[in-house]
Amino acid sequence: MFWNDIQVHLNYTHIFFILYLVGTAVDFGVNQWLEYIDYRHRQKHGREIPTEFAEYIDAATVEKTCQYEDAQYKYWVPKNILSLIIALALIFSGFYPRIFYFIRSFTQNSFLTALCFIVLASIPEAVIFLPFRLYREFSIEKRFGFSTMTLKLWILDGLKGLLVNAVLMVPLLFAMTFVLEHANGWWWLLLGGIYVAFSLLISLIYPTFIAPLFNKFTPLEEGELKDTLIQELAETGFKASGLFVMDASKRSKHSNAYFTGFGKTKRVVLYDTLIAQLSNEEIKAVLGHELGHYKHHHIIKKMCVMIPLIFVALFAISLFISNPSLYTTFGFALAPEDLTATAPTSVLPHLQFLGVFLISVVFGGFSTLLSPITNHFSRKDEFQADAFAKKLCGTGKPLTTSLITLNKENLSELTEPKIYSIFNYSHPPLIERIRAIAD
Repeated sequence: MFWNDIQVHLNYTHIFFILYLVGTAVDFGVNQWLEYIDYRHRQKHGREIPTEFAEYIDAATVEKTCQYEDAQYKYWVPKNILSLIIALALIFSGFYPRIFYFIRSFTQNSFLTALCFIVLASIPEAVIFLPFRLYREFSIEKRFGFSTMTLKLWILDGLKGLLVNAVLMVPLLFAMTFVLEHANGWWWLLLGGIYVAFSLLISLIYPTFIAPLFNKFTPLEEGELKDTLIQELAETGFKASGLFVMDASKRSKHSNAYFTGFGKTKRVVLYDTLIAQLSNEEIKAVLGHELGHYKHHHIIKKMCVMIPLIFVALFAISLFISNPSLYTTFGFALAPEDLTATAPTSVLPHLQFLGVFLISVVFGGFSTLLSPITNHFSRKDEFQADAFAKKLCGTGKPLTTSLITLNKENLSELTEPKIYSIFNYSHPPLIERIRAIAD
């Protein structure tokens, strides 16, 4: 079957297509507006230094920060516009039904069809945005002194990422196609359970099997810092399999610290760049913040919210994916053998993986409108974690200086428009965090 032999007819007036256009416009328009507001704010106020930072940050650093943020903005705008053009082009050209029927001319196996479809559907954006990824890494990040990446390492990371994604996602895709075909109307319940179990499994194996593929993790060397952090962990009752240093400087000078793993595989990871940038007392405060999340059970609470939402989302999807209009609207011409004999208004399970994909296309753009809600609760947790770190250290000073130092080293903005942070920040703006933990 040749590409041009496949006839595709879109239904531009159907509610699914209208929702897709509205969601796409909302996502593009809101994000363009937010980034422009932030850019304009930076032009007017970005070089002002609030009183709270005057002792730590000079005019040269602020100027460099503005230049870095401007460079990212000028990179992001054409990338976002091109993303919109590509998304619309793929839909209006009938790219997705064309590759689907091309694949079906070679195989009728549902799993192989789904696998090939996902791979081929991802190729256009992956290829077109490759120059953008290279430019950001080897131009912007190099120019401002962050990237230490070599082209060889960048390519190896990409190949490893593809391999890891294949190993992890192929079984999950197989599970989805299997339950769609054999679980009838209960597929969403089974798939939700499989997805939750799969996510927990990834949490278990990530620290010891996946992360070491990309970075080297060495035990924190003996000394004052290790003794301080071990005592801090003991005081809070956090049991970890070890304290590790990650060779983040191999790729970038950006810094961070995090907990990873689940159960007995939990470990504390410090970037080597973090250790180089902060004092022992400041690192203790940063770890105290992470321990605050543990003591307030933030991860468990998020899981208690997210797991039911996964099942609700899958159930909602199950209400749509048997509807033939979902497919025909986007150019998938359904044959009689694609519909159930007893209910010709219902699409057979062997096609319904396409329905899951199309639902993500139709409603994906509206996710931007949900970000203020998720960010609100995330910022609330961050304030709690900051307060815990202050209490643990007996003062907010070490956390204050560590946050300012990390902000300075990462060339992050000192202030930003309120509306921008509401939509884009899962953490509170720096100045709000500093004021909240002030002694």
